[in-house]
Amino acid sequence: MNKPFFVLAPMADVTDAAFRRIIAKYGKPDVFWTEFVSADGLCNPKGREKLLIDLSYTEAERPIIAQIFSSKPGNVREAAKLIKELGFDGLDINMGCPDRTIEKQGAGASLMKNPKLAQEIILAAKEGAGDMPVSVKTRLGYNKDILEEWLPALLETKPVAITVHARNRKELSDFPARWEMVARAVEIRNELKSDTLILGNGDVRDIADAKRKVEETGADGVMLGRAIFGNPFLFGSDGREVSLKERLEIMIEHTKLFEELFVAGTRHVKDRPREAGADSTLGRKSFNVMKKHYKAYVHGFDGAKELRVELMETKTAKEVEELVKKFLGGRGCVETL
Repeated sequence: MNKPFFVLAPMADVTDAAFRRIIAKYGKPDVFWTEFVSADGLCNPKGREKLLIDLSYTEAERPIIAQIFSSKPGNVREAAKLIKELGFDGLDINMGCPDRTIEKQGAGASLMKNPKLAQEIILAAKEGAGDMPVSVKTRLGYNKDILEEWLPALLETKPVAITVHARNRKELSDFPARWEMVARAVEIRNELKSDTLILGNGDVRDIADAKRKVEETGADGVMLGRAIFGNPFLFGSDGREVSLKERLEIMIEHTKLFEELFVAGTRHVKDRPREAGADSTLGRKSFNVMKKHYKAYVHGFDGAKELRVELMETKTAKEVEELVKKFLGGRGCVETL
């Protein structure tokens, strides 16, 4: 890939198939990540059936990376084989998620307390993945920064890339991301003469900000997460203003797609990977999952708060569409934001 490159972060109950299709249409990143998926669940027949919904994708989303989590090397190896069969462009291992449920399984951020196991997991993933690239997303440390010891341990296993969220687990998102530590990660990589790519993550406002951070740190790329909320044009390059009408119409489109894929019963989906294909059906998600996007789409204009309150009471895409049409009809909506 040309450097620097800019990618969309994996976010649970956010970067699902519906959301990624919207982003691919209006402002595609250089690489997509899926939501993270349990490797342990994928190794269980019943769990796999439920989890394949999170591994559905279309060709328009390529290149796309599947992210998994686990503390069991054997399950990671088998999950990697499946992900390769599904046709993904790469596999990423989550070693930074601070969710307590994930940590109780010995996965996510808790792996930073067990470098040896983390190495075993990466090597198992590479065995299962074959020639499919394997990468890691992590943080600076658990209760304190341990980048000087942690990053070399990861680099020993030669992942194709490591994304460094510039905070430790204890800090969550309550403290500013420390991009000087991303610069240090690049230095460590160079000192060890590693070919692993280093991506930075944390508090990136937009692509212009991402480019500045690349210049300041020497990172090969930047992963953007929260900046995508309500802004499907984030990775686009036209820089045009977006009208309120257009933003809300995209929100309706997003809602309809979410309902079609996840709510309106099990159904076949075109362009799904083989393993999830013709004889399989996608599972369901609560319509309420979609509602976390409404706060991002609906802000910064008169009446936004009132509209959001009403949107939170909706139960179907049709209700959302009717509500938005009524709102826009009452203001003639031609202004831009």
